[in-house]
Amino acid sequence: MNQIRAGAILNYLIIGLNTIVGLAYTPYMLRCLGQTEYGLYSLVASIIAYLTILDFGFGNAIVRYTAKYRAEEKHEEQWRMFGMFLIVFTIIGVIALSIGLILYYKIDLLFDNTMTAFEIKQAQIMMLLLSINMAFTFPLSIFGSIITAYEDFIFQKILQITRLLLCTGTIVVLLGYGYKAISMVVVQTVFNLGVLIANYVYCKKNIKIKISFKGIKWTFLKEIGVYSFWIFLSSIIDRIYWSTGQFVLGAISGTLAVAVFSVAITLQQMYMTFSGAISNVLLPRIVKIVHNNKSTSELSSIFIKAGRLQAIIMLLVLFGFIVFGKKFIEYWAGDGYIESFYIALLFFFSLFIPLVQSVGFCILQAKNCLKFRSLSYLIIAIVSLLGQIILSKEYGAIGCSIAISFALLLGQGLIMNFYYQKYQQLNIISFWKEILKLAIFPFMLSFLWVILDLNKFLVHSIGTLLVGMSIFTLIYFIGQYYISMNKDEQYYIISAGKYLKKKYAK
Repeated sequence: MNQIRAGAILNYLIIGLNTIVGLAYTPYMLRCLGQTEYGLYSLVASIIAYLTILDFGFGNAIVRYTAKYRAEEKHEEQWRMFGMFLIVFTIIGVIALSIGLILYYKIDLLFDNTMTAFEIKQAQIMMLLLSINMAFTFPLSIFGSIITAYEDFIFQKILQITRLLLCTGTIVVLLGYGYKAISMVVVQTVFNLGVLIANYVYCKKNIKIKISFKGIKWTFLKEIGVYSFWIFLSSIIDRIYWSTGQFVLGAISGTLAVAVFSVAITLQQMYMTFSGAISNVLLPRIVKIVHNNKSTSELSSIFIKAGRLQAIIMLLVLFGFIVFGKKFIEYWAGDGYIESFYIALLFFFSLFIPLVQSVGFCILQAKNCLKFRSLSYLIIAIVSLLGQIILSKEYGAIGCSIAISFALLLGQGLIMNFYYQKYQQLNIISFWKEILKLAIFPFMLSFLWVILDLNKFLVHSIGTLLVGMSIFTLIYFIGQYYISMNKDEQYYIISAGKYLKKKYAK
């Protein structure tokens, strides 16, 4: 429990640091690179992101089955499973590198109509570097999954914080000396490999895992494959949702539209991280609950409790963005990116439902009940992709975002809530009653703030914008604490503060 509690706290610390670094670093990067090169960098990164689906969901399977074997105290089975996955992921790494090399030689066929010869050459270099990165990432990534399964969250989170600060600082220095997107890719590759190696060393020295290639039962891969297939399908859908937009706009509208859309995607990624602090550390625990055949009501209770805690944070970000978002983008990214506000707002609204219900995905993983979710999302994702192609031709980046948002609301909102209630016996009606209780105060606060036009009196520069956001945040938490939070949530806040104070004192 100490690891889970500390992991959740450190997760929020990472989210805070990521947000601060992103807010300070992104406008600097935009100005150093310019819209065209930033759009090029985002486009290449989005293409390479497709290679991550070659994970086939096995990374998640390592967490689930390691937690299961630990609960059953089957050590030898763990060591053989690790050996099997090391072989499998090494093969996948070779496949990823091969695909990357094909893209390296054929990229001009994709973007010859919308890019200059110089841009295509830069894209080829970045494509090659990122492909090599992926080739090493796959086989070494199993050690990060093992650390998660063993619930050693403190080391993992401290390593993430170190990487974030050092990698960003290095890129800032290089951009200051005039280096461009290619140098960013080199730095990210070096630090990524450093983290992967550190995870390996920690697994061997601290967790003392073993990797056995003897007696591997390859028939076991079939059982894992059935489970992993639906995770794999979900990965494909995520790529369709969040990476095809840049690809479609790059082919239809060019790098400027990609740049505007990518700024909104950056904000969307920040928004999504705020919901993962709790669900990211709960999967091993939920696996144990399911393995021990605990009642559905216990899972439903965790679902609602975690959803309320996530909603407290997500409602602050959502309504805060409604109030301050346009001014924020104006100061942060520049006048050329105002359209990104409307795109990001569409994403924020449509993502709110799945983000406050992210523990539901953990429950489905633990119960190996991902088939319906994955098939439903696949159909909705295809509809989204077709909508992106059609609407992007007429309305550019805004049209692309409308197609994505509609698909999210239909699939991850309406359809999945029906499934949770009907087939998983999760109490969805009680869930949304609890969430709506939390939403009343932030809605009223934002409504009054906008009606009274307080930004007109408070916000005149980036400094006063931060002051206004701080005042809004303070009022929000005070109101939620005394009006909306229950005794357990108030206790969590007080105990977390005492825990951090104790740690700081030490």
